[in-house]
Amino acid sequence: MTTPDTQRPRSGSDILSTALRRNIGAMAGGTLLMGMYQAGETAFPIALGLIVEHTMRDRSLGALGLSIAVLAVIITTVSLSWRFGMRILQKANTTEAHRWRVKVAACGLQPVARDVDLKSGEVLTIATEDADQTADIIEVVPLLISSLVAVVVAAVALGLADIRLGLLVIVGTVAILSCLSVLSKRIGTSTQEQQARVARAGAKVADLITGLRPLHGFGGNHAAFRSYREVSTEAKVQAVTVAKVNGAYAGTALALNAVLAGAVTLTAGWLAFDGRISIGELVMAVGLAQFIMEPLKLFSEMPKYVMMARASAERMALVLTAPPVMTPGSEHPAESVDVEIDCVRYGTLRKLKFQVSAGEFVAIAAYQPRAAADLASILAVNVPPGTYEGTVRVGGRDLADLSVEAVREHVLVNPYDAEIFAGTLRSNIDPSGTSRMVPEAVEASMLTDVVALHREGLDYGVRDRGANLSGGQRQRLSLARALAADSDVLVLHDPTTAVDAVTEQLIARNVAKLRRGRTTIVLTSSPALLDAADRVLVVDDGVVTAEDTHRNLLATDEDYCLAVAR
Repeated sequence: MTTPDTQRPRSGSDILSTALRRNIGAMAGGTLLMGMYQAGETAFPIALGLIVEHTMRDRSLGALGLSIAVLAVIITTVSLSWRFGMRILQKANTTEAHRWRVKVAACGLQPVARDVDLKSGEVLTIATEDADQTADIIEVVPLLISSLVAVVVAAVALGLADIRLGLLVIVGTVAILSCLSVLSKRIGTSTQEQQARVARAGAKVADLITGLRPLHGFGGNHAAFRSYREVSTEAKVQAVTVAKVNGAYAGTALALNAVLAGAVTLTAGWLAFDGRISIGELVMAVGLAQFIMEPLKLFSEMPKYVMMARASAERMALVLTAPPVMTPGSEHPAESVDVEIDCVRYGTLRKLKFQVSAGEFVAIAAYQPRAAADLASILAVNVPPGTYEGTVRVGGRDLADLSVEAVREHVLVNPYDAEIFAGTLRSNIDPSGTSRMVPEAVEASMLTDVVALHREGLDYGVRDRGANLSGGQRQRLSLARALAADSDVLVLHDPTTAVDAVTEQLIARNVAKLRRGRTTIVLTSSPALLDAADRVLVVDDGVVTAEDTHRNLLATDEDYCLAVAR
C-alpha cells in the first residue's frame, strides 16, 4: 500500500501539505518554544509597567529584588526559547529541503521514467532554490502563530488597561494584513516568473558552454551570446520587478506598523493625561507600542513567504507530477541476452528488422546519421515503446515488459556525446568504484597514452565536461567507461569519430577482443570497426538493405563502398 509520503504530489498545495504533515512534531515543538519567546517579549513591557506601578506604592528593597528576579526569568525564558525553538525549526527546514532536493534530482536523473519539459539548468534551479523556499513553510507557520500570540497577548494586556487600546491593536492588525495581502499575491506571481526566467537563463548558459567549441568552429558564438543576453536581460528585468514589489511590501508594512504603534502611544498618552489609566499602565502601553512593531512586522511578512513557498512548490510540481514516459514492467531478460528489432517504425526508421545473437559483434552502417540516432534512442529506452511501431526484444522479452532496472543492468547504450564529469580519470571510467575491468578498458580504448602523460596516472584530475582533455581523449575516456561496465549488451554510437586512423584501427581490434562472447552493437561508419565486426548491417532509408562482412560488402556493393571507404 502506498503511504501519503510516497505518493506523487499532484500540485504545489500537495507538496506544501506533505511538508507540513511530516514535520508536524518539530513544528509543534518549535511553535510552543517560539510562542514562549514572543509571550516573554510581550511580558517584558507589561512587567515594567507593573514594576513601576508597585514600586511607586511600595518603595522597598524587597520589591526591587523581586522585580529584578522577575525580569531575569523573563529574559532567560526569551533567550532559551528562541535558541532551542529556532534550532528545532531550522533542522526540520534543512532536512525537508534535502528531501525535496533528492526527490527532484531523482526525477531529473530518470529521463526514462519521467517526461519533464524542462532543461537541466531549470531542473537544477528547482532542486536547489525552489526546494529551499518550499521548505521555508516549516519555519513560516510557527513564526506566524507565535507572532499572532504576541499580538493577542499585547491586545489583551492593553485591553485590560483600557478597552480602546486593545481594540485599536486588533483593528489595526486586521487592517494592516488586509492591505498587505494584496501585495503578497503580487509577490508570489512575480517570484514564480522570476524563478522561471532565471532557470531558463541558467539552462541557456549551460547549453552555450557545452557547445562553445563547435560554435566557435562555424562562427555561431556571437549569435549564441546575443541569445543568452536576451534571456539574461529578461531575467534581470523580472528580478528588478520582484525587488520593487518586495521593497514596496517591506516599506508599506513598516509604515503601517509604525502608524499603529504611534496611534497606540498617542492614545495611551491621551488616556493617561485624562486620568483614565495609571502611570504604570502608560509605561506598559508605550513599551508594548514599541515592542509590537517586531511581531507585527514578522506577522505581516509571513504572507509574503507563504506565497513564495507556494510559487516554488508549484514549480517543483512541474517536475514531480510529470507523467511517466512509460509504465515499466517487472520482467528480466533471459540469461542468453540477444537483441531483436522486429518491424520498428520510428522517426527515420521504416519497419527496421534484424536480430543480434547473444555474444555476437554486429556493426550497423546507417547511411542516414539520424537513423543511427533514432535506433540508439530506442535501445536506450529514451523513447517510450508506445510511441513507435513494432517490437524490441532483449533476451527474448519485450522491452516494454522489462523493468527499467533490468534494462540498465543488462543493456548499456553509450552515446557519441557522453558526458565527462569533474573528478579523475579513474572516477570517470569507474564511477561506482566496483568494476574489475578498468585496466582492460583503459588498454582497449587506447587511453593508455593519456594515463602515461601524467604522473598521477588514473588519478589525474579531470575538469568539468573534460575541459582539460582533447576531443579524442574525451571520446576514448567515454569508451573506456562503457567497456569497464562489462554490460551483457553494449551499444556504441560513433565511438571513434574524434581519433586518428591508426588509433581507430587499434581500438577496433581491442574492442572486438575484449567483448568476445558479449553482445555488442556498434553504430558507425568507421571502416576499422566495420571490419572488426562479425557482420555488418547496412541501413538505408530506415530499413536493412544489405547484410554481410565488411570486406564482402566492399567487393560487391558499390554504394556501401562509397559510403564507408576513406
